Amino acid sequence: MLQKLWLYHTNDLHSHFENWPKIAAYIEEKRQVHDQMLLFDIGDHMDRVNLMSEADYGKVNVQLLNQLGYDGVTIGNNEGITLPHDQLDQLYEDAHFPVILSNLYEKGKRPSWAKPYHMMTLENGLTMCVLGVTIAYTPVYKQLGWDITDPFESIRDMLHEVRGQADFIVLLSHLGITHDREIAHDFPEIDVILGSHTHHLLENGEIENGVLLACAEKYGHYIGCVELTFDSKKRQLLEKKATVQLVDQLLSESEEAIITLKQAEKRAKLLMQEEVTSIQTKLETKWFDTSPLPQLLTDAIKDWCGADIGMMNAGMVLDSLEAGVVTREEIHRICPHPINPIRVTLTGKQLRETVQRAAEEKMEQLRIKGFGFRGEVMGKMLYSGLTYTIEAEKAKRVQAVFVNGHLIKDDDSYTVGTVDMYTLGSLFPHIRDHEHIEYFMPEFLRDLLSWRLKEAR
Repeated sequence: MLQKLWLYHTNDLHSHFENWPKIAAYIEEKRQVHDQMLLFDIGDHMDRVNLMSEADYGKVNVQLLNQLGYDGVTIGNNEGITLPHDQLDQLYEDAHFPVILSNLYEKGKRPSWAKPYHMMTLENGLTMCVLGVTIAYTPVYKQLGWDITDPFESIRDMLHEVRGQADFIVLLSHLGITHDREIAHDFPEIDVILGSHTHHLLENGEIENGVLLACAEKYGHYIGCVELTFDSKKRQLLEKKATVQLVDQLLSESEEAIITLKQAEKRAKLLMQEEVTSIQTKLETKWFDTSPLPQLLTDAIKDWCGADIGMMNAGMVLDSLEAGVVTREEIHRICPHPINPIRVTLTGKQLRETVQRAAEEKMEQLRIKGFGFRGEVMGKMLYSGLTYTIEAEKAKRVQAVFVNGHLIKDDDSYTVGTVDMYTLGSLFPHIRDHEHIEYFMPEFLRDLLSWRLKEAR
């Protein structure tokens, strides 16, 4: 007898709640249509760029997942490394769904809120095993008091543990499309991989080594669906196919979701009115010139990290601060990034090459999304404790670099306090490729800004 199971999935919402009422209404409608359906989220549902998620450290996200009746979730890096240890430990204490995550530990034990796998018995008697892993940003997790293990090794261990116990296996993967394809080749016993992290869109899925890969892009733009067809008598999976639904095309909205979000916004506004400090005069922000507020934050990074030099793009600060009371909401508005300070040690030669790259006009004008950056444009690179001169005949060609008034030497070492965004991508290779990066966590840049503003009062 042929039977069907529908797996609906969301990923990388990043607290883009503007799309949530339509998602909720669509899922509620599908539950009325399908005999058997399950619902999963593949991580980064939360993003502290949103005031509501910032105010209660993601509890509103769990509330929304509860309301919609999710059958399981895994965590993304936004849950894992943008929350302080205690806040992540408490995030799911009221969850009505299992958090499926096998590669996160604390002092040799998995946290009490995480399950290494989840076994489910369907109405047709078939058994389904759900695995979950997240991307291993090892140094960052370690700094927060967690141990993150290799996801491939963790999958291998879990498959060995559940061998023979399930008729089919689904993986919730917050690893990205490249890793998902590798997993499909390494572990063909997995039937479906529901993916995330790299925000890829697989409109009709992708078959790799017999494994179906599915992903629904980002920000709630799409809802993913995997349709499975079984011969329940023979306990065989006969067919699997993936589709996505564009949320913009949907008309209905969930009234319950709308009410919950309005209440959460009101609560967040009240919580975020907490006074941080007050300032006597306006602190201006300019993205392509030196200005007081971004420079103040650059100085704060240098001091917080105990470094010889501070460096940060002016675009990290989105706006000026007017004279008067400065609230937690105002600090969040002008510095919303989930970005932490770091310290690296560069040689004089590496430092000069980094300064040269930062001075390029294309770098200042770079518009970037991702790597934690939630602004518009990179802007001018600002320094604390460092100055440089430009060759007169060559625009933006760095001639000499000085640290604390002294000309740098190629083979000498200099400590640099900067931002963890530069450890990702191809922005500054000497920082990205450094073997010893010191992370200062759980403080975000906005926490350093608050600290310095209070000091300057």
